Amino acid sequence: MKLRALPAVFAAIVALTAGAAAFDMELSPYNVVNGLSGKLKSVGSDTMHHEMELWAEGFQSIYPNVSIELIGKGSNTAPPALLSGEAQLGPMSRQMTPDEIGAFEAKYGYKPTAVLVAIDALAIYVHKDNPLQCISMEQIERVFAADPKGGGGKSIRTWGELGLTGEWATKPIDMQSRNNLSGTYKYFKQHVLGGGDFKDVVQMQVGSEAVVSEVAKDKYAMGYSGIGYKTADVRAVPLNSGKSCYEATFDNTYSKKYPLARGLYIYVLKDPKKPIDTLSGEFVKYVLSKDGQTQAKRGGYYPITRNIREHELTRLGLLASAR
Repeated sequence: MKLRALPAVFAAIVALTAGAAAFDMELSPYNVVNGLSGKLKSVGSDTMHHEMELWAEGFQSIYPNVSIELIGKGSNTAPPALLSGEAQLGPMSRQMTPDEIGAFEAKYGYKPTAVLVAIDALAIYVHKDNPLQCISMEQIERVFAADPKGGGGKSIRTWGELGLTGEWATKPIDMQSRNNLSGTYKYFKQHVLGGGDFKDVVQMQVGSEAVVSEVAKDKYAMGYSGIGYKTADVRAVPLNSGKSCYEATFDNTYSKKYPLARGLYIYVLKDPKKPIDTLSGEFVKYVLSKDGQTQAKRGGYYPITRNIREHELTRLGLLASAR
């Protein structure tokens, strides 16, 4: 089974820095402005909800006269909330589809702007006592897909078919997934299942935390979720990318050796002929600063590089004021 490429925007931006050893992580601190007040509303990704909470708390500690409302029910909820004007911020764990972008262009005459705010490794989780040492992309597809394309179309249903022996050999794999409102669900469906359907027996969960919780409770379960949701009760299984197995580390994610690397985005509405609104702009500047990226690490995700930060701020017309 051929490994699928990283999403285009993420891959292009990561390519700004060549090689993990060369990554420049020295980010500038956030520059506080005077008299900032107002209301922000964020609607979107569940995967990013905890991270958005950390960013909102940090931002409001600087600006007590700013209120931020957060709703995190899934990436699919971000585009309509932005389109209707309900929200100024739309966190998404995937990029918008052409249809979603087209709806914005039809209404506003310009595309929504995706700001890359952190990097995630989509982890394949098993129970902490599970001895599975490595799994390939083809094997993951054969576990979750209703009609797998890999392995001659043969489905994998037991742990023994993944090479486990003893008590594990005949035990069925209990599969945990996000529901179809989730950007993580869409990402997995596209990049692992090749657009195919899930098995009917896959259990759909409303949140990333719920997926990990179910795997932690079930010795024979397997699920997928962002690396930021890893706990002591589960293991993130290394993925086989060619000839070797790679853990979901920072270096492996940025160097693209780990095949399920993705960007995390906050979408904003910005007319290319006008400056971004002050409150949204300051929030984005905070998120992309040393202060905000420290919160990204605290939330379990991987921070952006200096090159990525400057690239994103330049696109938004915010670089000069952020230095």
